[in-house]
Amino acid sequence: MANQIFMRVNEVAEELGISIPFAYRLIRQMNEELAKTGCITIAGRIDRKFFHEKFYGTRSETERKEK
Repeated sequence: MANQIFMRVNEVAEELGISIPFAYRLIRQMNEELAKTGCITIAGRIDRKFFHEKFYGTRSETERKEK
């Protein structure tokens, strides 16, 4: 799934080790932040690069694995 642009709620929950309802809450918060910058968002999905930047301080999952 790492080659897809968006992460779905199940993938966010699994990666962070949290419940699906809490993952929905986090995605909603991140999507609100993106919407303020003028980005179009999709409910229940989050941009993969933004997610990794927000949680790991990296631009992409690939960069994180190379270190």
